[in-house]
Amino acid sequence: MGGASRSEKQRKQAANQRLAAAGITPKQSGPSRGTRIALVVVAAVVVVAGVIGYFVIFNRNSTAPNFAVAASGTVVTAGKADAPVTVDVYEDYLCPVCERFESRYADDITAALNDGKVKVNYHSTAILDSLTTPPGYSTLAANAALCAVPAGIWPAYHKALYDEQPAEKSAGLTAQQLVDIGTKAGATSPDWATCVTGNGNAAAIGAATKAAIANPALLTNGQFGTPTILVGGQKIDLNDSKWLSNAIAGK
Repeated sequence: MGGASRSEKQRKQAANQRLAAAGITPKQSGPSRGTRIALVVVAAVVVVAGVIGYFVIFNRNSTAPNFAVAASGTVVTAGKADAPVTVDVYEDYLCPVCERFESRYADDITAALNDGKVKVNYHSTAILDSLTTPPGYSTLAANAALCAVPAGIWPAYHKALYDEQPAEKSAGLTAQQLVDIGTKAGATSPDWATCVTGNGNAAAIGAATKAAIANPALLTNGQFGTPTILVGGQKIDLNDSKWLSNAIAGK
């Protein structure tokens, strides 16, 4: 990915430095104060009514994702509709703490999805759009993630967006780089590149971001930050490393 990509070691070192600067030790997994943005809501929340009717089953081998994925508006839902535990993940693909959450919990979440124990709603937000030059990488990446659902590559692409995560205050990844990541992950449809470069979900992602910022259930000390995780509609403390196993055991 040229100068935009980084090795695993370099990326984690950079993320830890940003966390330390924000006053958070590397072992913590809560929302970074550096990634929290408080915005004044000056208009009514826009309700995204369109439903993306894409539904893909992933079943490659015993260690790969083996669950349903569907997209509705800006939310990607993974897992069985009747799973006993519902998890909501609010994320920004530029957020370094979101990368740490993905790195720490992705395998456990995948196992729980494969076993039918949880359903996960992934909410794309773009609170860090201003932290790239040019601005807008968070929205561009969120749009690409939504495009990955009909392309049939969402679990792999979701992981790749964090594996290839650019640094805050960098140029971010270009639309073509995001296309190339998806092609490497297995996207073959000619619509894939058009969907990513067209950034057609940008307005809906912006509206969903404003809605998240205005939702009292998602705020910490009056501010919205990423990642924000809910279990059964209740925000959890990400410093509790057993949040997922406790949620499953409670059912």
